[in-house]
Amino acid sequence: MKRFSLVTWITAVLAPAAILSLAPAHSQDRPAQREPDVIYVPTPYEVVDKMFELADIRPGEIVYDLGCGDGRIPCMAAKKFNVRTWGFDINPVRVRESLDNVKKFNVEHLATIKQQDIFELDLSKADVITLYLLPRLNVKLIPQLDKLKPGCRIVSHDFNMEGVRPKREISFRPTTGESTRDHRIYLWVTPLEKERPGGN
Repeated sequence: MKRFSLVTWITAVLAPAAILSLAPAHSQDRPAQREPDVIYVPTPYEVVDKMFELADIRPGEIVYDLGCGDGRIPCMAAKKFNVRTWGFDINPVRVRESLDNVKKFNVEHLATIKQQDIFELDLSKADVITLYLLPRLNVKLIPQLDKLKPGCRIVSHDFNMEGVRPKREISFRPTTGESTRDHRIYLWVTPLEKERPGGN
């Protein structure tokens, strides 16, 4: 499916999600132990597509979205690439929105949503990890990311990871009107390339 047609279909089917699912099917929820670290701001659909382009998602891979919000990234990746995806969020409201969108995308066989603290996750099964967190939270993830198998791709919307040199960094402005600003997208590949003190 072409990118434009996918984005058009998604925009038509999923207006900014506010509908809550009543039945949390296909979720292995557990109670969150603390409040969310960030206020939820959705990544525009065209930016998600650009993140996928940098991540170079391949058949048979597994995609993890840390702080999945309304589930658009796991849903889009499952729909577009027919890969297994996992979305994790500590906020039960976001989890219910994600579950609702999994059903709308008809990807229940591929996408799993969990209510979980992302800093307690074992990320070892992931081939691609997507982020839209604050810089300090990206840094907090480094010990978990250091345990990933070689060749895993980590893609972050807008925020860098201090102390780790990205493989690529691009600026992108959506054209659909969903967002009118430039967005930064960062790509890292494991093993992470740590910067020396002083930036050399």
